[in-house]
Amino acid sequence: MRLLIAGLSHETNTFSPVPTPRERFCRDGKELLEGERALSFFRNTGTCYGGFLKVAEEAGATVVSSIAAHAPPSGAVQRAAYEGFADAICGAVKQGGWDGILLDLHGAMAVEGIEDGEGELIRRIRAIDAKTPIAVAYDMHANVHDDMVLPVTVTAGYHTYPHVDQAETAARACRVLLRAMKGEVTPVTAWGRAPMLPHVMAQGTHAYPNKELQEKCRAWEESGRALTASLYVGFPHADIYGAGLSAVVTTNGDKADAQRMVQELLDFAWEAREKFVFRPEPLEGSVARAKAAGATPADKPVVLLDHYDNCASGGTMDTTEVLAEILRQGLTDVVFFGICDPEAVAACQKAGVGNEITLDIGGKLPMPALPHSSKPLTVTGTVRTISSGYFVTKSGLAPGLKVYMGPTVVLDTGAVEIVLVTRQIEPTSPDMFRVLGIEPRDKRYLAIKSRVHWRAALGPMARDIVECAGVGVCTSDYSQLTFRNVRRPVYPLDPGTNGPVG
Repeated sequence: MRLLIAGLSHETNTFSPVPTPRERFCRDGKELLEGERALSFFRNTGTCYGGFLKVAEEAGATVVSSIAAHAPPSGAVQRAAYEGFADAICGAVKQGGWDGILLDLHGAMAVEGIEDGEGELIRRIRAIDAKTPIAVAYDMHANVHDDMVLPVTVTAGYHTYPHVDQAETAARACRVLLRAMKGEVTPVTAWGRAPMLPHVMAQGTHAYPNKELQEKCRAWEESGRALTASLYVGFPHADIYGAGLSAVVTTNGDKADAQRMVQELLDFAWEAREKFVFRPEPLEGSVARAKAAGATPADKPVVLLDHYDNCASGGTMDTTEVLAEILRQGLTDVVFFGICDPEAVAACQKAGVGNEITLDIGGKLPMPALPHSSKPLTVTGTVRTISSGYFVTKSGLAPGLKVYMGPTVVLDTGAVEIVLVTRQIEPTSPDMFRVLGIEPRDKRYLAIKSRVHWRAALGPMARDIVECAGVGVCTSDYSQLTFRNVRRPVYPLDPGTNGPVG
């Protein structure tokens, strides 16, 4: 049994000014993973690639890898980069002789001139090979279109946010594919979408209503009623027609029941639509609440979330407003992760460990999609740490994965230890702090540019959580954004929207 595996993953924030060239899909910023290098890199990791490999190899399959191109969220993928990736994957398909194809995709990739990057890739694959069974693993934030789900054998989406079930999701899809290849099941799929753009800050599976929706999906799979069942909350910062919440269910030959389950998920989500709305508060009040919460020492930090600038949703990671307010209000014993500013990192490297430096940090990327951009912040501090930014994750989203933050420094103002990075990376794991010589549990305040993913590994450390609305293209205030392409009416952009199916 010969299986082809390939990965092409990007969550596109169409409001983000961060470019997405080919190099952004390279783990080290230089070389793309493919062939045996990709298999070796992802084997035994908590990733979709790792999950596919584990099930396929346990089944005795020979697995051959095309490219494994995964980029952190940013603006639309450059067309030349996409065409190169698509050509590589389609070229591997053309070689033929495959018993099955495994695709590690995201589901919310927009390309210059193409709204549905994943659907277009699958369309091209099917134009070459109309019959070979295909299994696809998707992120929970997929914005689903017909071509993403109907031409393939089976799809599966994450059941958790934070996404701690990446490997498990791919394994679910792969097991169904193997059963279909043996003739044990006949997968059929139904799907639908609701006219909703749930706020990302209200999508976590630690709380109602997504917790209950994902539990329904898991229960149907465990009972055997569904081969796979997925509720996709969608990615609302993609201004494309199909953005928003959807449901996909695959059954063993019963299309009508698949459609009934899809409708049940959409009806539930629509009835709970108000709970998918997140309402931010003014920044000054948030930081004041955090300061009060940390006034008494404790064995766990207060966590401040600079969630408008989460790079894992396409943020620039260089906005300074939350950090400036923390400094203005005089919070102490803070670690702030972080600011992406290669120029500032280089200046700190030149100054050297133990030396004091005054410089402007952040505020370097204009954000024309917003009413106003961030401003550089002048700080004075001592360079405490200079790091290559390399480590292996032990917990959180993808255990066992090698991570390259790029050159990283810690600048200590006396009150705040500021982490300066050269590549946008969401602070989700204690390992990211410990490689820099910081024990996050010991700080009074942990200020991070994150939304939900931090909960997986850093969550147990928090004694209190304060959401801070700064500046950034991940804003939860939809009034700051101009939506031109998303289907209308859609809730909550249009409060009077009728549902549940749009």
